[in-house]
Amino acid sequence: MSLLRAESLTARHGLLPAVREMALEIAEGEIVALVGANGAGKSTLLRTLAGAHPAAGGKIVFDGTDITARPAHQRVALGLALVPEGRRLFPGLTVDENLAVAARRARPGPWKPETVYEAFPALAGLRGQRASGLSGGQQQLTAIARALLTNPRLLLVDEVSLGLSPVAVDGVYESLTGLADRPTLVLVEQDLARALDVADRVICLLEGRVALEAATGSVTREQVTEAYFGLSRRKAA
Repeated sequence: MSLLRAESLTARHGLLPAVREMALEIAEGEIVALVGANGAGKSTLLRTLAGAHPAAGGKIVFDGTDITARPAHQRVALGLALVPEGRRLFPGLTVDENLAVAARRARPGPWKPETVYEAFPALAGLRGQRASGLSGGQQQLTAIARALLTNPRLLLVDEVSLGLSPVAVDGVYESLTGLADRPTLVLVEQDLARALDVADRVICLLEGRVALEAATGSVTREQVTEAYFGLSRRKAA
């Protein structure tokens, strides 16, 4: 049974369609990599699922509940959380204070500030440091930790490795995929090799539509690349 299902989902920026009548299912416990070129609709899709961007059509069902018209804070209360592109931390607040913002509205569950710091030891020594003074990798870990404190069942992480050094990316992925109480994950990732390595399934978007969807063990990097650039569609034509 799917944890999240989208049916004919459409989202727009003004008159410009960014997500076009998309069908999508996410099973509980899996890791899904969402890939595609700039402008493919990845960030808009995640923001629409999380309630940060309005759906222009279709339906979003989370654990059997239609959440299409529900605001973002109600989706968080149901167990759906988003780590947005660019992290969106409060730069003048400390790591502790950024996490406290999420902890105030947390669902019941295993994630509390103490357990987050145990899971992300790299943050434990930075509790009193302002977010503006953190490195990119430290900011990403803080943003993920903040989302975990809401105790999500489904965590959407936009642009996991954007702007991070390879060492920082390694640290973020090691922390995220090694969680003892890991939620279901949907990760937007530009690095195809990384996406295929960590995910159970890959979904490639092209111009707001699903161009390819497959288990990572049954698809090659070349096939994903063809879908990424629309080459498979040109061959079919």
